[in-house]
Amino acid sequence: MKKTIVIVDDHVLIAKALEGIIDNFHDFEVIYVCENGKDLIQKFEEGEKIPDIILLDISMPIMDGFETASWLAKNHPRIKVMALSMQGDDSSVIKMIKNGAKGYLLKNTHPKELETALTGLNSDGFFYPDWASKIILSNLNKEQESENTVKISEREKEFLKYTVTELSYKEIADRMCCSPRTVESYRDQLCDKLDLKTRVGLAVFAIKNGFAN
Repeated sequence: MKKTIVIVDDHVLIAKALEGIIDNFHDFEVIYVCENGKDLIQKFEEGEKIPDIILLDISMPIMDGFETASWLAKNHPRIKVMALSMQGDDSSVIKMIKNGAKGYLLKNTHPKELETALTGLNSDGFFYPDWASKIILSNLNKEQESENTVKISEREKEFLKYTVTELSYKEIADRMCCSPRTVESYRDQLCDKLDLKTRVGLAVFAIKNGFAN
């Protein structure tokens, strides 16, 4: 069965061209196209099928890619978001990843690389080309320097261990013998301390700093 994709891009010609390219891929199909994040949310509310993957532009009117990625991470965390943009600057890449995107491609990407990226995203849960990986690594090294001064309690470390699992917050609360509200407070405190917004960001931090073992 083909993996379903939704394209969110306000440039109709580009979106339609992408749709035609992807529909020629063996393992993927585009089920509909949206002009911005608000349009996507409206289609979800109207009962349109929830896709496996969303190809998300960044610069869009009404509701841009950053806001849309953040909304998807909170409301549909199982959807894999791939940023597809003309913007390849460090700030855009890092912000999209922190907001929940699992991959990042430029719009001048060759169709074959796009297919490879979608395959990697589907099988591994993420895909970053070499240029994006270098940006991420550089940013993580910078964050490491500042994170060394952050104080993390033992209970917060225990919570971080569970962020890399598929356990729900309620299930994590059961493992930690506390209430879901307490677990949510650990999450919020860590997000504030580390300047993160999503569980994905916390999981990356946990893995990078050895709390996931």
